[in-house]
This record gives sequence, structure tokens and C-alpha cells, in this order.
Amino acid sequence: MKILYGVQGTGNGHITRARAMAAEMNAAGVEVDFIFSGRPSEDYFDMSVFGDYRTFQGLSFVARNGKLDLLATCRNANFFKLIRDIRSLDLRGYDLVITDYEPIVAWAAKSQGIPCIGFGHQYAFKHDIPRYKKNFIAQWIMSNFAPAAIQLGAHWHHFGYPILPPLIHNEERQNTPDSMDVLVYLPFENSEEVMDWLEGVPDYSFRLHCKDIEPGVYGKVEVFPFSREEFQKNLSECESVLCNAGFELNSEALQLGRRILAKPLKGQIEQHSNAIALEQLGVAKTTETLDSGIIQEWLETGRVVQISYPNVARAVVSWLQSSNDVSVSDLCESLWQQTPNVRGIDFKYNQKSASLNAKSVTA
Repeated sequence: MKILYGVQGTGNGHITRARAMAAEMNAAGVEVDFIFSGRPSEDYFDMSVFGDYRTFQGLSFVARNGKLDLLATCRNANFFKLIRDIRSLDLRGYDLVITDYEPIVAWAAKSQGIPCIGFGHQYAFKHDIPRYKKNFIAQWIMSNFAPAAIQLGAHWHHFGYPILPPLIHNEERQNTPDSMDVLVYLPFENSEEVMDWLEGVPDYSFRLHCKDIEPGVYGKVEVFPFSREEFQKNLSECESVLCNAGFELNSEALQLGRRILAKPLKGQIEQHSNAIALEQLGVAKTTETLDSGIIQEWLETGRVVQISYPNVARAVVSWLQSSNDVSVSDLCESLWQQTPNVRGIDFKYNQKSASLNAKSVTA
């Protein structure tokens, strides 16, 4: 079986998920080629696991000062090039296409009649899960951005639907968190403003990853460039994580057992929905705004939560190799059965349940 795997490169979360899949596919002897879109090719880093990958412009969003900039997003979108890239992508020789919310491979597969599996967090939103308002336009865009015949959505809870647990890259690493150290990753915020917030919080030390401040030590804040190795080291050594409400980093933080404060990117429906789910499950604190006082209160009152999710990547690769003899529902159920309960959160999978009562998932 030969697979073409498309990955949305706007955020690092999709790429992190793809790393785990690449490692398991390599171990299982699956032949796979990777395509990335959503950021300039020179902005990708630590990509050796993907071999001779290809990049396209694709579609992405623009954020400024913690808010989605719709006008700039529309100005930067080159739909004519997107259509040309879709039409020029030759899928002959591939048995299957997997899209992690990557539109070029998804639409190419649809137009050329190649089986396509949508794999990732966004595909969970086809179900009636916690979400920010009922925005039909946003829902339509999310459903049609990277269409797929089979959709494997992932979330922190199944909410009574055939949804996978989060896919965590199960690397061998030390987990030695220091209660006074805080990892900060807020790529959509103004980094200078973030520095001001952190400097106003006494006692704690902060490790800030950003690309627009020169790396170095600035009082209690140490600034790091975007580097997977440094980021994973800091994540393993910091007990608290201050971040946006993206899916993958919050999943890694829950897996390791971290105190989390998540701020959704304003105007980004997925992140607002993630914040609602985090609060409903009781596994993290969220906030629409940030300042020194909010950060200080969270560090003093927020609790550490750990959820040991199973090896989803290995299970999915095995499922792919089995020619899908196992149903998606059975695949999901088997993985949630391997997820232990956490203080009031019941992960038992009930296929007949349309949704979970909010009280049953509040810690």
C-alpha cells in the first residue's frame, strides 16, 4: 500500500501529529509520501522524519495581536494557485490519500476518485460536540476545507461519538517538571506584550518560545526560538503551560500532567470551541484575555491534570493495514477502553449515546 499524506502546516500541532504517524508508518513498513501546505517552505524546521517531502502554498490564516485578521487572511489567499495545485497533483500510483486538514491532497483525491481519509482534530466537529455557538458558515467552511470520505476525528473526550483520543508522539523523554517553571507558547499574540505580562508575575521563571524576540535571558524570562528539541525539553521540565487553545500542545500537556491556561485565538472558532471543551471537562483553565494578574491567579489556583492516552498512531496504522476490517466505531471504542478515568471524567465509550451530560464530565 502506498499512501500520500497531506498535512496542514499553519500550526505546529498538525506537524507534531504527522511526526507520530510517520514514525509508526516507518516502523510498520508503510510506503508514504508527505505534502505540507500553509506556510512558506523556509519556515518548516526539524523535518527529517518526513523524508523527501513536498510543500505548496495552500491556505492559511493571518493573526495579529491574538486576533484572527479576516481581511489579511482573504488578501493572502491565492485561490487561483490553489486550484492549479489541486489540478496538477497527480495521484496515480497512490492507493490511499490521508489528509490532516490539508486541502490540496483532499480535493485532488476527491476529483481523481482516490480513497481519502480525513485524520485530525477538525474532523471531530462533524459531530455534536462542545462548540462555540452554532455558526453555520464556519461549520460549512470547516466541513468543506479538506473533505474526506472517511473522517477520523480526535478530541480529549469522545462525547458519545466515534471520535479518537488525542494522538500523542510517544517519544522517550524525561518528565521532570519544576513547579516554578512555566512554558509559554503564544505564537498569535504580540510577543512584546507577552513579555510585559510575564515580567509582572513574581517568583516564577518563564520559558517563552517565539520568533520575533532575539533568544536570550531577559530577567525571569528566557526566550527560545522555534525548535522542536528545545521545546520538548522545556515541556518536560515545566509544570505549567501557558498557551493558545490549539489541540495538540494541550493534548501533550495533559498526557504529561501539566497545569494549563489556554487563551483562544479571538475569532478562530475551533480554538473557542476547544476552550469550551477544556472548561467543560475540567482539565484546564481558559481565558479570553491575559495580563499579569490573570497569569498569577492561575499559577496559584490551577490544578495539575494528567490523562494517559493510548498509542493512537500505532492503532491507526494497524487499522489502515487491516484494510479497515474493523469499523471506525470499534477502533475508537477500543482506544477509549485503554484510557483510564480521571477525577470525575468517565471515558467509557457508549456508541448509543448522542452526547454526554455536562455534569458527567465535570471534574
